[in-house]
Amino acid sequence: MLSLINFLQFGLADILDILLASLLFYLLFRWLRGTTAVNIFIGILLFYILWKLVVLFHMDLLSEILGQFLNVGLVALIVIFQPEIRKFFLYIGKSNPLRNIELMREKSEKYTEGQIEQIVRACKNMSSSKTGALIVFTKANPLDDIIQTGEAINSEISRELIETIFFKNTPLHDGALVIRDRKMVAARCILPVSQKDNIPSHLGLRHRASIGVTENTDCMTVIVSEQTGNISYCSGGVIHENVGDKGLREMLTKNFGA
Repeated sequence: MLSLINFLQFGLADILDILLASLLFYLLFRWLRGTTAVNIFIGILLFYILWKLVVLFHMDLLSEILGQFLNVGLVALIVIFQPEIRKFFLYIGKSNPLRNIELMREKSEKYTEGQIEQIVRACKNMSSSKTGALIVFTKANPLDDIIQTGEAINSEISRELIETIFFKNTPLHDGALVIRDRKMVAARCILPVSQKDNIPSHLGLRHRASIGVTENTDCMTVIVSEQTGNISYCSGGVIHENVGDKGLREMLTKNFGA
C-alpha cells in the first residue's frame, strides 16, 4: 500500500521523466512504423509494462521470472532489430542527422491527377493485352533494401515507360517496379513472397509477392494478371481482386492523390 502511495506522488522530475520516455517511445514507433518490427516493439512494450505492474504489487516469484526473461531477451533484441539498428546509426553518422533522420519528419507523397492517370492508363492497356505487371507504391517505409535488388531508373511517371518496362521481351519485365516520392525509382526489384497457406490457388507468384511485401511494410501494390488481365491491388497483406481501371483510379486517388 505504501508503494502505491509513493507511486502516485509525482514531482516535476517524474513528469519530465515520463514526457521524455514517451517521446522516446513515439520516435521509436515512428522509426519502425510500416515494418514488421513495429509489432515486435509493441509486444515488448506491453511485456515491460506487465513486468512493472508485477513488481509494483510485490509478486516476487513472477517478477523474478519476467525480469530474468527480459535480461536474456536483450541479446535477442539486438538480433531481431539488427537491420533497424544498423539503419539508425547510418543516419546518425551523416553530417546533418536532424535533417536526414526520417523519424524526425513526415513524408508526403501526393500524386497529381495527371500522374495517377498515367498509371491507370498504363495498367488498363496492359490489362487489355494481358501483360503481367507488378507496381509498388511506397509510403512511410522507403523500401531501400528492395530497391537495391533492382535496376535504378529514377524517372518521372510515364505511361509509355511503364508499358515498356513490363513488355514481355524487355529485360526489366520480370520483377516489380517501385514508385517512391512520385518517381519511378527502380525496376526488376525482388519482393518477398507471402507464406500464407490460404491464398487462392488461381493467384500466381506475382500475386504472392504482392501480398508478401504488403504484409511486411506499409506500401501498396498493383498487379496486372498475365493469365486473365485482371487488375488487382494489395494493402496490409490483403488483396483486392479484379477492381478494374475505375477501382484502381479510386484507390490511387484516395491513398496518394492531392
